[in-house]
Amino acid sequence: MSDAAAILHQPSPAEEDEVDDYIPLTDPDISGAEVEMLGRLLSSGALSDGRMVRAFEDAFAAYVGRDHAVAVSSGTMATLLMLKGYGIGEGDEVLCSPFGWHQVQHAVALSGATPVLVDIDYWQHTINPEKAATLVTPKTRAILAANVNGHPAHWDELRALAEAKSLILLEDSTEAIGSTYKGQMVGTFGDAAVFDFSEPGILLAGEGGMIVTDDRDLAHRLRYMRRRETEHRNTVVITRTLPWQAGISDLNAALALVQLKRLPEILTRRNLVIAYYDAAMASFEGIKPPYRGPGAEVVNPMLYCVHLGTRFSASGRRSIIEDLDTHDIDASDYGQPLHTQQYYIEALGEQGAGRGACPVCTKTADRVLALPLHRKITRDQVAFIVETLKDASVNTGAGAAIYL
Repeated sequence: MSDAAAILHQPSPAEEDEVDDYIPLTDPDISGAEVEMLGRLLSSGALSDGRMVRAFEDAFAAYVGRDHAVAVSSGTMATLLMLKGYGIGEGDEVLCSPFGWHQVQHAVALSGATPVLVDIDYWQHTINPEKAATLVTPKTRAILAANVNGHPAHWDELRALAEAKSLILLEDSTEAIGSTYKGQMVGTFGDAAVFDFSEPGILLAGEGGMIVTDDRDLAHRLRYMRRRETEHRNTVVITRTLPWQAGISDLNAALALVQLKRLPEILTRRNLVIAYYDAAMASFEGIKPPYRGPGAEVVNPMLYCVHLGTRFSASGRRSIIEDLDTHDIDASDYGQPLHTQQYYIEALGEQGAGRGACPVCTKTADRVLALPLHRKITRDQVAFIVETLKDASVNTGAGAAIYL
Protein backbone atom coordinates (compact mmCIF):
# COMPACT_ATOMS: atom_id res chain seq x y z
CA MET A 1 0.00 0.00 0.00
CA SER A 2 1.35 3.46 -0.91
CA ASP A 3 1.77 6.15 1.75
CA ALA A 4 -1.15 8.12 0.30
CA ALA A 5 -3.35 5.02 0.23
CA ALA A 6 -2.41 4.21 3.81
CA ILE A 7 -3.52 7.66 4.93
CA LEU A 8 -6.88 7.30 3.17
CA HIS A 9 -7.42 3.69 4.26
CA GLN A 10 -9.92 3.25 7.08
CA PRO A 11 -8.79 0.39 9.36
CA SER A 12 -11.16 -2.37 10.33
CA PRO A 13 -11.85 -3.03 14.04
CA ALA A 14 -9.39 -5.94 13.93
CA GLU A 15 -6.74 -3.67 12.39
CA GLU A 16 -7.43 -1.03 15.03
CA ASP A 17 -6.79 -3.58 17.78
CA GLU A 18 -3.53 -4.53 16.08
CA VAL A 19 -2.47 -0.88 15.87
CA ASP A 20 -3.38 -0.33 19.52
CA ASP A 21 -1.05 -3.15 20.56
CA TYR A 22 1.91 -1.58 18.75
CA ILE A 23 3.99 0.93 20.74
CA PRO A 24 5.75 3.30 18.30
CA LEU A 25 9.02 5.02 19.11
CA THR A 26 7.45 8.44 18.69
CA ASP A 27 3.95 9.83 18.20
CA PRO A 28 3.30 13.57 17.62
CA ASP A 29 1.35 15.35 20.33
CA ILE A 30 -1.27 17.02 18.14
CA SER A 31 -4.42 18.51 19.62
CA GLY A 32 -7.52 20.18 18.23
CA ALA A 33 -5.73 23.54 18.57
CA GLU A 34 -3.22 22.63 15.83
CA VAL A 35 -5.99 21.30 13.57
CA GLU A 36 -8.06 24.46 14.07
CA MET A 37 -5.09 26.75 13.36
CA LEU A 38 -4.18 24.94 10.14
CA GLY A 39 -7.83 24.95 9.04
CA ARG A 40 -8.05 28.71 9.53
CA LEU A 41 -4.82 29.25 7.65
CA LEU A 42 -5.86 27.03 4.74
CA SER A 43 -9.06 29.04 4.47
CA SER A 44 -7.33 32.41 4.62
CA GLY A 45 -6.11 32.46 1.02
CA ALA A 46 -2.48 33.18 2.00
CA LEU A 47 0.00 30.39 2.65
CA SER A 48 3.35 32.09 2.16
CA ASP A 49 3.07 35.76 3.09
CA GLY A 50 5.26 35.19 6.14
CA ARG A 51 2.86 36.37 8.84
CA MET A 52 2.91 33.09 10.73
CA VAL A 53 6.66 32.76 10.25
CA ARG A 54 7.29 36.15 11.82
CA ALA A 55 4.89 35.38 14.68
CA PHE A 56 6.64 32.09 15.35
CA GLU A 57 10.09 33.70 15.23
CA ASP A 58 9.07 36.40 17.70
CA ALA A 59 7.46 33.90 20.07
CA PHE A 60 10.39 31.47 19.88
CA ALA A 61 13.00 34.18 20.50
CA ALA A 62 11.04 35.29 23.57
CA TYR A 63 10.72 31.71 24.84
CA VAL A 64 14.43 30.93 24.53
CA GLY A 65 15.53 34.37 25.70
CA ARG A 66 17.43 35.54 22.59
CA ASP A 67 17.04 38.80 20.69
CA HIS A 68 16.61 37.27 17.24
CA ALA A 69 15.21 34.07 15.72
CA VAL A 70 15.35 33.10 12.04
CA ALA A 71 13.18 30.20 10.87
CA VAL A 72 14.43 27.94 8.08
CA SER A 73 13.58 24.61 6.47
CA SER A 74 15.49 22.21 8.75
CA GLY A 75 18.04 21.91 11.52
CA THR A 76 20.73 21.00 9.02
CA MET A 77 19.96 24.07 6.90
CA ALA A 78 19.93 26.19 10.05
CA THR A 79 23.43 24.95 10.89
CA LEU A 80 24.68 25.47 7.35
CA LEU A 81 23.38 29.05 7.18
CA MET A 82 24.74 29.75 10.66
CA LEU A 83 28.20 28.64 9.53
CA LYS A 84 27.93 30.67 6.32
CA GLY A 85 26.71 33.65 8.31
CA TYR A 86 30.01 33.59 10.20
CA GLY A 87 31.97 33.21 6.96
CA ILE A 88 33.05 29.67 7.79
CA GLY A 89 33.89 27.52 4.78
CA GLU A 90 36.73 26.04 2.78
CA GLY A 91 40.06 26.01 4.64
CA ASP A 92 38.41 26.26 8.07
CA GLU A 93 38.02 23.58 10.73
CA VAL A 94 35.06 23.14 13.06
CA LEU A 95 35.23 20.97 16.18
CA CYS A 96 32.06 18.89 16.49
CA SER A 97 30.68 15.68 17.93
CA PRO A 98 30.39 12.45 15.94
CA PHE A 99 27.30 11.43 17.94
CA GLY A 100 23.61 12.30 17.75
CA TRP A 101 20.25 11.61 16.15
CA HIS A 102 19.65 14.59 13.84
CA GLN A 103 23.35 14.75 12.89
CA VAL A 104 23.24 18.36 11.75
CA GLN A 105 27.04 18.19 11.90
CA HIS A 106 26.77 17.20 8.23
CA ALA A 107 26.36 20.94 7.63
CA VAL A 108 30.04 21.46 8.45
CA ALA A 109 31.06 19.30 5.49
CA LEU A 110 28.35 20.86 3.32
CA SER A 111 29.75 24.33 4.10
CA GLY A 112 33.14 23.32 2.68
CA ALA A 113 34.82 23.39 6.09
CA THR A 114 36.50 20.36 7.65
CA PRO A 115 34.67 18.68 10.54
CA VAL A 116 37.11 17.70 13.29
CA LEU A 117 35.35 14.97 15.24
CA VAL A 118 35.80 15.19 19.02
CA ASP A 119 35.16 12.19 21.26
CA ILE A 120 32.35 12.41 23.79
CA ASP A 121 31.66 12.10 27.50
CA TYR A 122 30.90 8.43 28.24
CA TRP A 123 27.84 9.07 30.39
CA GLN A 124 26.09 12.21 29.15
CA HIS A 125 27.14 11.70 25.51
CA THR A 126 28.06 15.33 24.87
CA ILE A 127 31.37 16.66 23.50
CA ASN A 128 34.40 16.26 25.79
CA PRO A 129 35.96 19.74 26.35
CA GLU A 130 39.39 18.39 27.32
CA LYS A 131 39.63 16.36 24.13
CA ALA A 132 38.35 19.33 22.13
CA ALA A 133 41.18 21.48 23.49
CA THR A 134 43.80 19.08 22.14
CA LEU A 135 42.38 19.33 18.61
CA VAL A 136 42.47 23.11 18.19
CA THR A 137 44.78 24.21 15.35
CA PRO A 138 45.43 27.55 13.60
CA LYS A 139 42.67 26.55 11.13
CA THR A 140 40.03 26.05 13.84
CA ARG A 141 37.26 28.66 13.59
CA ALA A 142 34.47 27.30 15.75
CA ILE A 143 33.21 24.71 18.21
CA LEU A 144 29.82 23.17 17.38
CA ALA A 145 28.60 21.45 20.56
CA ALA A 146 25.30 19.62 20.97
CA ASN A 147 22.82 19.11 23.79
CA VAL A 148 22.44 15.41 22.98
CA ASN A 149 18.95 13.97 23.54
CA GLY A 150 18.08 16.96 25.69
CA HIS A 151 21.13 16.78 27.97
CA PRO A 152 23.08 20.08 28.13
CA ALA A 153 26.73 20.01 27.13
CA HIS A 154 29.65 21.11 29.37
CA TRP A 155 28.98 24.76 28.58
CA ASP A 156 31.21 26.41 31.18
CA GLU A 157 34.28 24.53 29.97
CA LEU A 158 33.39 25.00 26.30
CA ARG A 159 32.90 28.75 26.71
CA ALA A 160 36.25 29.02 28.50
CA LEU A 161 37.94 27.10 25.68
CA ALA A 162 36.29 29.24 23.00
CA GLU A 163 37.38 32.47 24.68
CA ALA A 164 40.91 31.22 25.34
CA LYS A 165 41.37 30.23 21.69
CA SER A 166 39.29 33.08 20.14
CA LEU A 167 36.80 30.61 18.64
CA ILE A 168 33.13 30.99 17.79
CA LEU A 169 30.96 28.84 20.07
CA LEU A 170 27.95 27.37 18.27
CA GLU A 171 25.17 25.45 20.00
CA ASP A 172 23.29 22.52 18.51
CA SER A 173 19.96 22.29 20.33
CA THR A 174 18.23 20.27 17.62
CA GLU A 175 17.67 17.49 20.15
CA ALA A 176 16.79 19.74 23.09
CA ILE A 177 14.19 22.30 23.98
CA GLY A 178 13.44 23.66 27.43
CA SER A 179 16.35 21.88 29.12
CA THR A 180 18.39 23.99 31.52
CA TYR A 181 22.00 24.04 32.70
CA LYS A 182 22.81 25.90 35.91
CA GLY A 183 19.61 27.92 35.59
CA GLN A 184 20.12 28.87 31.96
CA MET A 185 18.02 27.53 29.10
CA VAL A 186 19.55 25.65 26.18
CA GLY A 187 19.82 27.84 23.12
CA THR A 188 21.46 30.64 25.11
CA PHE A 189 24.99 29.24 25.53
CA GLY A 190 26.39 29.63 22.02
CA ASP A 191 27.07 32.82 20.09
CA ALA A 192 24.27 31.37 17.99
CA ALA A 193 22.20 28.20 18.39
CA VAL A 194 20.07 25.99 16.17
CA PHE A 195 16.87 24.00 16.81
CA ASP A 196 15.02 21.39 14.76
CA PHE A 197 11.27 20.76 14.59
CA SER A 198 11.10 17.30 13.02
CA GLU A 199 10.47 13.95 14.68
CA PRO A 200 11.43 12.55 17.11
CA GLY A 201 11.69 16.04 18.56
CA ILE A 202 9.33 17.48 21.15
CA LEU A 203 8.13 20.64 19.39
CA LEU A 204 7.07 19.63 15.89
CA ALA A 205 6.38 21.56 12.70
CA GLY A 206 6.50 18.63 10.28
CA GLU A 207 9.85 19.99 9.13
CA GLY A 208 11.70 23.12 10.10
CA GLY A 209 14.60 24.65 11.97
CA MET A 210 15.51 27.84 13.81
CA ILE A 211 18.64 29.90 14.39
CA VAL A 212 18.69 32.09 17.50
CA THR A 213 21.25 34.76 18.37
CA ASP A 214 21.71 38.12 20.06
CA ASP A 215 23.81 39.35 17.12
CA ARG A 216 21.64 41.74 15.08
CA ASP A 217 24.00 41.82 12.10
CA LEU A 218 24.17 38.03 11.95
CA ALA A 219 20.37 37.82 12.05
CA HIS A 220 20.15 40.23 9.09
CA ARG A 221 22.68 38.18 7.11
CA LEU A 222 20.77 35.01 7.84
CA ARG A 223 17.49 36.49 6.64
CA TYR A 224 19.14 37.67 3.42
CA MET A 225 20.60 34.20 2.85
CA ARG A 226 17.41 32.38 3.79
CA ARG A 227 15.45 33.47 0.75
CA ARG A 228 14.86 36.44 -1.55
CA GLU A 229 11.88 38.42 -0.31
CA THR A 230 9.72 40.53 -2.64
CA GLU A 231 10.89 43.78 -1.04
CA HIS A 232 14.51 42.80 -1.71
CA ARG A 233 14.19 42.63 -5.50
CA ASN A 234 15.75 46.03 -6.19
CA THR A 235 18.05 46.24 -3.18
CA VAL A 236 21.71 46.49 -4.18
CA VAL A 237 23.00 44.88 -0.98
CA ILE A 238 20.78 41.82 -1.17
CA THR A 239 21.47 41.24 -4.86
CA ARG A 240 25.09 40.63 -3.89
CA THR A 241 23.97 37.65 -1.81
CA LEU A 242 22.71 34.46 -3.43
CA PRO A 243 19.60 33.17 -1.63
CA TRP A 244 19.35 29.58 -0.48
CA GLN A 245 15.54 29.37 -0.75
CA ALA A 246 15.59 27.77 2.67
CA GLY A 247 12.53 29.38 4.23
CA ILE A 248 9.82 27.70 6.27
CA SER A 249 6.18 27.85 5.14
CA ASP A 250 3.39 29.57 7.03
CA LEU A 251 1.78 26.15 7.47
CA ASN A 252 4.84 24.74 9.23
CA ALA A 253 5.23 27.91 11.27
CA ALA A 254 1.56 27.90 12.31
CA LEU A 255 1.81 24.30 13.50
CA ALA A 256 5.01 25.09 15.41
CA LEU A 257 3.50 28.24 16.94
CA VAL A 258 0.62 26.29 18.46
CA GLN A 259 3.04 23.60 19.63
CA LEU A 260 5.14 26.29 21.32
CA LYS A 261 2.09 27.62 23.15
CA ARG A 262 1.25 24.07 24.23
CA LEU A 263 4.84 23.19 25.14
CA PRO A 264 4.33 23.21 28.96
CA GLU A 265 1.43 20.79 28.55
CA ILE A 266 3.40 18.60 26.11
CA LEU A 267 6.39 18.43 28.45
CA THR A 268 4.21 17.64 31.47
CA ARG A 269 2.71 14.64 29.70
CA ARG A 270 6.11 13.41 28.56
CA ASN A 271 7.63 13.86 32.01
CA LEU A 272 4.90 11.65 33.45
CA VAL A 273 5.94 8.85 31.07
CA ILE A 274 9.59 9.44 31.99
CA ALA A 275 8.65 9.05 35.68
CA TYR A 276 6.99 5.73 34.84
CA TYR A 277 10.19 4.59 33.14
CA ASP A 278 12.45 5.76 35.96
CA ALA A 279 10.38 3.87 38.53
CA ALA A 280 10.31 0.70 36.43
CA MET A 281 14.05 0.89 35.73
CA ALA A 282 14.96 1.33 39.41
CA SER A 283 15.00 -2.44 40.01
CA PHE A 284 16.74 -3.26 36.73
CA GLU A 285 20.25 -4.45 37.58
CA GLY A 286 21.54 -5.00 34.06
CA ILE A 287 20.85 -1.72 32.26
CA LYS A 288 21.43 1.86 33.39
CA PRO A 289 18.66 4.48 32.99
CA PRO A 290 19.40 7.92 31.50
CA TYR A 291 22.22 9.83 33.19
CA ARG A 292 21.90 13.40 34.43
CA GLY A 293 25.20 15.23 34.85
CA PRO A 294 26.11 18.04 37.29
CA GLY A 295 24.37 21.32 36.48
CA ALA A 296 21.75 19.67 34.22
CA GLU A 297 18.72 20.78 36.21
CA VAL A 298 16.08 20.11 33.55
CA VAL A 299 16.57 17.50 30.83
CA ASN A 300 13.89 17.07 28.18
CA PRO A 301 14.89 13.99 26.14
CA MET A 302 13.44 13.21 22.74
CA LEU A 303 13.54 9.47 23.50
CA TYR A 304 14.04 7.43 26.65
CA CYS A 305 17.59 6.15 26.16
CA VAL A 306 19.05 3.44 28.37
CA HIS A 307 22.72 2.56 28.53
CA LEU A 308 23.63 -1.10 28.12
CA GLY A 309 26.52 -2.49 30.14
CA THR A 310 29.96 -3.45 28.92
CA ARG A 311 29.04 -7.07 28.24
CA PHE A 312 26.70 -5.92 25.52
CA SER A 313 27.91 -5.39 21.97
CA ALA A 314 26.32 -3.75 18.94
CA SER A 315 25.09 -7.18 17.85
CA GLY A 316 23.65 -7.81 21.32
CA ARG A 317 21.83 -4.49 21.18
CA ARG A 318 20.50 -5.42 17.74
CA SER A 319 19.20 -8.72 19.14
CA ILE A 320 17.38 -6.83 21.88
CA ILE A 321 15.79 -4.48 19.34
CA GLU A 322 14.64 -7.47 17.29
CA ASP A 323 13.25 -9.16 20.41
CA LEU A 324 11.33 -6.01 21.36
CA ASP A 325 9.99 -5.79 17.82
CA THR A 326 8.45 -9.27 18.11
CA HIS A 327 6.46 -7.85 21.02
CA ASP A 328 5.30 -4.81 18.98
CA ILE A 329 7.69 -2.42 20.77
CA ASP A 330 9.50 0.01 18.50
CA ALA A 331 13.08 0.54 19.73
CA SER A 332 16.19 1.87 18.04
CA ASP A 333 19.85 2.68 18.26
CA TYR A 334 20.75 6.38 18.44
CA GLY A 335 22.13 6.78 14.95
CA GLN A 336 25.35 5.78 13.23
CA PRO A 337 28.23 7.94 14.50
CA LEU A 338 29.82 10.17 11.90
CA HIS A 339 33.27 8.68 12.32
CA THR A 340 31.97 5.27 11.20
CA GLN A 341 30.13 6.57 8.12
CA GLN A 342 31.77 5.96 4.77
CA TYR A 343 31.77 9.63 3.72
CA TYR A 344 33.85 10.68 6.71
CA ILE A 345 36.14 7.67 6.53
CA GLU A 346 36.98 8.63 2.95
CA ALA A 347 37.13 12.38 3.60
CA LEU A 348 39.04 12.41 6.90
CA GLY A 349 41.25 9.35 6.57
CA GLU A 350 42.19 6.81 9.23
CA GLN A 351 43.13 9.31 11.94
CA GLY A 352 39.97 11.39 11.59
CA ALA A 353 37.43 8.62 11.13
CA GLY A 354 36.92 4.88 11.50
CA ARG A 355 35.77 3.02 14.61
CA GLY A 356 39.05 3.69 16.40
CA ALA A 357 38.98 7.46 15.88
CA CYS A 358 36.56 8.21 18.74
CA PRO A 359 36.68 5.15 21.03
CA VAL A 360 34.32 6.44 23.72
CA CYS A 361 31.72 7.39 21.12
CA THR A 362 32.11 3.99 19.46
CA LYS A 363 31.55 2.19 22.77
CA THR A 364 28.63 4.43 23.67
CA ALA A 365 26.94 4.25 20.27
CA ASP A 366 27.08 0.45 20.35
CA ARG A 367 25.22 0.34 23.67
CA VAL A 368 22.66 3.14 23.68
CA LEU A 369 19.11 1.86 23.25
CA ALA A 370 16.27 4.29 22.50
CA LEU A 371 12.84 3.33 23.85
CA PRO A 372 9.44 4.83 22.97
CA LEU A 373 8.61 8.19 24.54
CA HIS A 374 5.41 10.08 23.84
CA ARG A 375 2.20 11.14 25.59
CA LYS A 376 0.14 8.08 24.59
CA ILE A 377 2.27 5.63 26.54
CA THR A 378 0.62 4.35 29.73
CA ARG A 379 2.12 3.14 32.99
CA ASP A 380 1.14 -0.43 32.08
CA GLN A 381 2.85 -0.12 28.70
CA VAL A 382 6.03 1.14 30.34
CA ALA A 383 5.95 -1.83 32.72
CA PHE A 384 5.51 -4.12 29.72
CA ILE A 385 8.36 -2.45 27.81
CA VAL A 386 10.78 -2.69 30.73
CA GLU A 387 9.83 -6.27 31.59
CA THR A 388 10.26 -7.26 27.93
CA LEU A 389 13.60 -5.47 27.87
CA LYS A 390 14.72 -7.43 30.94
CA ASP A 391 13.80 -10.70 29.28
CA ALA A 392 15.51 -9.66 26.05
CA SER A 393 18.71 -8.72 27.88
CA VAL A 394 18.79 -12.12 29.59
CA ASN A 395 18.28 -13.76 26.21
CA THR A 396 21.44 -12.10 24.95
CA GLY A 397 23.39 -13.64 27.82
CA ALA A 398 24.30 -10.24 29.27
CA GLY A 399 21.75 -9.64 31.98
CA ALA A 400 24.39 -9.01 34.67
CA ALA A 401 26.22 -6.23 32.84
CA ILE A 402 29.08 -4.44 34.56
CA TYR A 403 29.72 -0.75 33.92
CA LEU A 404 32.97 1.03 33.26
